[in-house]
Amino acid sequence: MRGGAARGGSEPIAILEMTLEDIPAVAAIERLSLPTPWGERSFRHEILKNPYASLFVVRGEKSGTIVGFACVWIVDQEMKINSLAVHPGWRRRGIGGQVVRFLIEFAASQGCLEATLEVRPSNGDAIRLYRKAGFGEAGRRRDYYADSHEDAVIMRLRLAGKG
Repeated sequence: MRGGAARGGSEPIAILEMTLEDIPAVAAIERLSLPTPWGERSFRHEILKNPYASLFVVRGEKSGTIVGFACVWIVDQEMKINSLAVHPGWRRRGIGGQVVRFLIEFAASQGCLEATLEVRPSNGDAIRLYRKAGFGEAGRRRDYYADSHEDAVIMRLRLAGKG
């Protein structure tokens, strides 16, 4: 499953594979959304060189505007969500939840048995989003974020029996 459509506010959205041409728009959303952005070079590497990576963009179907993105790795039977963001002007429309549901379905279609991620404890919106999707706290990584020395909350969702 490499695409999907859902409604985001007043405009339907489509979730599609990220292309090299999408990187500048994705990097702009990342700079607006994340304290330590990867940058364009890292996205290019993920698309061209990382066989475990799957990258997606969220587009408004009418406007074609990129309004969000996600990067995951599939390793063995686990999907790791590395990065996910929605443009600040498009938040509070259910898009993040739609992307997480899409990723869960994608993981199941790839034979994954679980999905994991790390999130800052201070990012309450993201933690609520992932909990709503069924993720639970599985542990902590101490002093994980180099910029703030904040711990990371490890979240996990078992997928066995799904998809």
